[in-house]
Amino acid sequence: MHPPVRLLAIDMDGTLLPALSQTISERNARALRAAQEAGITVAIATGRRAAYTVPILDGLGLRAETPLITSNGAVTCTLGGQAIESRQLSARVARGLCGLLRPFGIVVFTFDRPGRCELVMEDLEQAHGRIAQWVETNRNSIEVVKPLEHALADGEDPIQGMAAGSISQMRKAEKALKKSEWVAECESVRTEYPSRDLSILDILPPGVSKGWALQRLAAQLGVGRNQTFAIGDNWNDVHMLEWAGQGIVMANAAIDLRNLAKLRGWKQAPLSSDDGVAVVLESLLAKQARATKP
Repeated sequence: MHPPVRLLAIDMDGTLLPALSQTISERNARALRAAQEAGITVAIATGRRAAYTVPILDGLGLRAETPLITSNGAVTCTLGGQAIESRQLSARVARGLCGLLRPFGIVVFTFDRPGRCELVMEDLEQAHGRIAQWVETNRNSIEVVKPLEHALADGEDPIQGMAAGSISQMRKAEKALKKSEWVAECESVRTEYPSRDLSILDILPPGVSKGWALQRLAAQLGVGRNQTFAIGDNWNDVHMLEWAGQGIVMANAAIDLRNLAKLRGWKQAPLSSDDGVAVVLESLLAKQARATKP
């Protein structure tokens, strides 16, 4: 018999949130609260930075100590704003990556600091054309610096870099990075949104991923790997799906990821637009309730 689940790591975009949505459904919110009430730690694990994550979770009735694994694992904090752990990417490496990634699309660096200059890029109009919703939502946090290298002086270490463009361009960017001198000094993970021909290549500090952050959070909580579930829909979720005792992939994930899920023994949840997270949590909570009955 499997031990009861004590930790749930749940992706946001494409998992808790349907495509292009910025609102978590009431059914999903109710399932998150029910999991917390059952004694399970619910961790939101997202590629978004914390400031882009908290407003969506505010008002759902989640506890202030709810862990947030943000920036694909580079920053872990609580919904209430308490810092847990963070990692930075060397400014020297970030400067080198500017020249490498610039030919493939938009390049943005994220810093762990509030307000304007939290996000730095050098071409706002190019970004607006490709990731317009993101630009509008984050406009007050964006600083334009040309060339981008000038925002990355020694000691000004970002937590994350991001290149955005078409799927084909980001696949080329990923290949270029893996052949470059910088490959050993950072991690990279790609997400894809085929319906919009949009891909994002996230650049992270060495060793950092959602899975790395989840493992460290579990250790801090005293939770075993076999007591952990993870739910996601994209390639940046793979490390946490692999580390968790049970990985669950959304039905709206790319076909290649769903095929990988079959090979790895990960389960499949319904579509995010059909409250797939709630379906999984409702089933899990019912099962655990039955197991505890005398």
